[in-house]
Amino acid sequence: MESDFGIMKAAIKDALSVSIEAREKPEELNIRSSSSQVIVAFPESWSPEDWSCKDSKAKPFGETQIDPVKFPSLRRIGKDEVATVNGAFMARFVRILEDSSRTLRKEVEKAKNENKQMIFTGHSSGGPVAIFATVWFLEEHKRSPKRRFPVFSGWSDYFVHFVMKLDIIPRILLATSSSVEGLLKEIHDFKNPHHKPILEDLIPSFVNVRKNASCVANHAACALTGSKHTLFDTMSRFIKLSPYRPCGKYVFCTETHVLVVVENPDAVLQLLFYSLHIKSDPELKKIAEESLKACWRYKDALDKSLAKPTVVSLDLQELPLSSNDDTLNDLNLGTSARLCLRAAGESEKKKLNNLQKIEDEIGAINKALDALEIYSKEGYYDAFKLQKEEEDFRANVKRLELAAIWDEIIEMLRQEELPDIFEATEEWEALGTRFRRLVEPIDIANYYRHSKDVVAGPYMDQGRPSRYKYTQRWREHAKQLPKGSCGESCFWAEVEELNLAFANEILPKALELKENLKQWREKGEIKEDASSKETDLVKWLLSNDAAESPIESVIES
Repeated sequence: MESDFGIMKAAIKDALSVSIEAREKPEELNIRSSSSQVIVAFPESWSPEDWSCKDSKAKPFGETQIDPVKFPSLRRIGKDEVATVNGAFMARFVRILEDSSRTLRKEVEKAKNENKQMIFTGHSSGGPVAIFATVWFLEEHKRSPKRRFPVFSGWSDYFVHFVMKLDIIPRILLATSSSVEGLLKEIHDFKNPHHKPILEDLIPSFVNVRKNASCVANHAACALTGSKHTLFDTMSRFIKLSPYRPCGKYVFCTETHVLVVVENPDAVLQLLFYSLHIKSDPELKKIAEESLKACWRYKDALDKSLAKPTVVSLDLQELPLSSNDDTLNDLNLGTSARLCLRAAGESEKKKLNNLQKIEDEIGAINKALDALEIYSKEGYYDAFKLQKEEEDFRANVKRLELAAIWDEIIEMLRQEELPDIFEATEEWEALGTRFRRLVEPIDIANYYRHSKDVVAGPYMDQGRPSRYKYTQRWREHAKQLPKGSCGESCFWAEVEELNLAFANEILPKALELKENLKQWREKGEIKEDASSKETDLVKWLLSNDAAESPIESVIES
């Protein structure tokens, strides 16, 4: 079972227990420590302000950019785009982290010193706070000289979400924050098992959440299948879709207590919509009520599911389009749902195939780099600019071959056609660094050899290809270095620009001095030795002279 979830059954039960206990003390962390592990549970909050920011800059879904100082790894490395997150959840975690008692920091430090397993958990809105805590812990751990596990790849394995099939909470963030405030209050009231809701008042909000989930899921499905849907294209101009997407491993708990494990984020998104399927209008009231109650039934449901666990991992690529499979039926997966899940599987397969395709190029990349390694002797930059020898021509061919391969890789990344983990792999970071250091200097030489700066501007401003920007960012991320600190491959571009800046600044002054020198000599206002070739002044003027107006005509031979 650990292989299915990445965590032992006993630890799951303990985490569930601690997170349920946290409900009784919402103002503080609930911490349980044993000889081998420490569990920190973050209590849920039902205040609308803790679900979505209410300031003047608040966006429809409460989204904001992540704090890149506290969470530097939550970004697209090559594109250098920081993640979008729920601002209220992030702010709540930061308040807990910076609390004057520093309880969280102390408990984490103590667990690290005692070499204990650290588990962060939370129920309802406590769950997202636990996610931020986990990311923060991983960020802190990767900076520690004493690491117990790899931290630059596979972070998604550290996040496990348990979702009741009908629970409305995981779908709420797919709807605008203003539309669910009343729903949050109703869900909280269901904590009382004797609560009698007015269902007619609940149904509009419930339906609104399902509609938003439908829009997000269907829009994603169109993207997965590569199909154009006129209706969704039109709607996207007027209706903003939720920016949130699943991360980590999801475990869906069915009504028959089967645990269905899904890791593909696109598949999770489809399941969040289709598993809350309404077959008919008469069923709507019942499902709406059950959906709001489900939030408070996790303990009983998981206890039953974990007692004699039946765990199913969906094989998205082999999912049958029609069958009597009990698990698929438990999740309300009809033909449309299965088609969407298979599309998610095919997208994942395509990414893996693309990865294999470029991994097959590693031999050719290294062979070309080996040749450039031999070529990159002293003076190779100037030699490449002159292009006088056959070896310069061969180096240019290698440059073009490598540029084509790496441009294709970068385009795949831009189109999200490679696995998310790709940019953080050590092998590709090391290969990208070698490529950048060997090839970018001659790319710069080629740029200035053809005077591209005259039309396009300086290399660093307008001419630098993405293949070098991306690989530089991989290096800085992997080595935890400041942004822009790995610019060693751009040295020659800086030299070229310094030379140009010097020439542009000095030449007018040199021409002015030359003209003055000529007039002073004609008028006899300057000593003869001032215009001798041996003086520093004339040597300097000669080195900065304009070809069309030689200074030799006004100096002593």
